[in-house]
Amino acid sequence: MKFVTYNIQYGLGQDNRTDLERIAEAVADADVIALQEVERFWQRSGLVDQPAELARLLPEHHWVFGPNLDMDASFRDDDGRLVNRRRQFGTMLLSRSPILSSRNFPLPKLGLAESHSIQQGILEGVIDTPRGPLRIYSTHLSHLAPETRLPQVRAILDLHGRAPDEGGAWCGSHPDPQSGWTEGEMPPMPRHAILMGDLNFETGSEEYDLLTGPLTARYGRLKPLGGFVDAWTEAGHPEGSGRSVADRIARIDHCLVSTDLAGTVQRAWIDERAVGSDHFPLWVEMDL
Repeated sequence: MKFVTYNIQYGLGQDNRTDLERIAEAVADADVIALQEVERFWQRSGLVDQPAELARLLPEHHWVFGPNLDMDASFRDDDGRLVNRRRQFGTMLLSRSPILSSRNFPLPKLGLAESHSIQQGILEGVIDTPRGPLRIYSTHLSHLAPETRLPQVRAILDLHGRAPDEGGAWCGSHPDPQSGWTEGEMPPMPRHAILMGDLNFETGSEEYDLLTGPLTARYGRLKPLGGFVDAWTEAGHPEGSGRSVADRIARIDHCLVSTDLAGTVQRAWIDERAVGSDHFPLWVEMDL
């Protein structure tokens, strides 16, 4: 299976042109797509409902959208009727196989007087794979500093650790089976997980160490059983290599897989030909 994560910068490309078609073309070959900086009804992107437009451009993929910024953008039409509309900004997941369930979680936010601090979140989707159900996460962490990201990383680790024991979107029986609460099969909540997104940190950072384990001089990186490993390094690349942003040599977009999936990673690459955003798509192929 092919996985890709792409911060699309609301479709604003390196040529300063907004074009969602080239975003869709860049990721269309993937089985699972994690997108960040997707928005709805912002003037800067032409008041487009971008999740709906991307879904139209990728018709063979199921999709969910997780808004993290959500503000009023309602107006009255020419006849004076109220049109309710939300100006939103968040993350998206698309999958060739059905997204069995989805949850969206806000991440810790630091209130600041001057620096621009936005609400960020992590979108979860549970999909079916040949290996069985799999949790997929699309997230975008703070760009400001380690001090704003570390609480977010800890929240992600807490979510990752507790999710299997919480059960699916609904679980358990109901005293009245005819009530409709248990319609369909109980959604699974598997232990296997993949975390993708613009994490805004490089390898060697405290945030990276917290997610993938500490680096030791004698034993290398101590990979935690309950944490993640970097798919980039599992595919054979040096840890500090790779470039996922156009304006500097840095890999701040990541695909991290739960430790038990490390052996399924086949290869990883970054598509530096893509010009539809200030980031490049990061691809990972896994034997699932």
